[in-house]
Amino acid sequence: MNGASREALAAARERLDALTDNTSVDAAKLAEELASVTSLLDREVSLRRVLTDPAQSGQSKAELATRLLSGQVGGETVDLVSGLVRSRWSHSRDLVDSVEELANTADLTAAQRGGRLDDVEDELFRFGRIVGSDTELRSALTSRTATASAKGELLRSLLGGKAQPVTERIIVRLVTHPRGRSLEAGLDSLSKLAAERRNRMVAVVTSAVPLSDRQKQRLGAALAKLYGREMHLNLDVDPSVLGGVSVRVGDEVINGTVAERLDDATRRMAG
Repeated sequence: MNGASREALAAARERLDALTDNTSVDAAKLAEELASVTSLLDREVSLRRVLTDPAQSGQSKAELATRLLSGQVGGETVDLVSGLVRSRWSHSRDLVDSVEELANTADLTAAQRGGRLDDVEDELFRFGRIVGSDTELRSALTSRTATASAKGELLRSLLGGKAQPVTERIIVRLVTHPRGRSLEAGLDSLSKLAAERRNRMVAVVTSAVPLSDRQKQRLGAALAKLYGREMHLNLDVDPSVLGGVSVRVGDEVINGTVAERLDDATRRMAG
């Protein structure tokens, strides 16, 4: 997002955090209602254009949103959406993206309250690895001909009782309403959002063999010192790396594997 949209989303995040700091607010219900608003705005193009029209006053747009949503969702959701449409947006689609992010954040807050946020982060990562290695499953989940309900049923059969309810909800929303994103990009975005709940960064760590608890603690501490933020480790085992570890933080890769050093030596000899 650029300019006005980025500022509008930042303000909305603050309002959501202030709201969910109140433990009497049902964060999971809030997430469900925001998800329904996301679907409405994604479906009704003319409505979202009106709600982001810079020629209309913020107050008139907020009043329209209130009239449409009152009685359909709770007061907290109405207030959040009204605040969103009062803001200026660079593109009408940015409003939908922001409501969707708030829905996912509210669900992750519910997991955090229950002490399950670490589990959700790990499950999102593992699900991404499973999808990446199973072309048949990926095809079923991204098929243009399969209905959203069929995809949802498939996911519930895979995740029901095996993953946290929050994990299941947000993955089902992503797969059944991808909104033009690839499955991989959507899962990556969710993982980053989960990490941000604790003001943490995500490091994808690949090693030839599983790391011991002591190794994980030392690596996590070293990365936290390097980046100045707490680091959540997503661990993957790949025997092809031969030895050492490869660490990816965002777009940056720290590669200390034997395979990489061998490749480097080969390149130097060939050069």
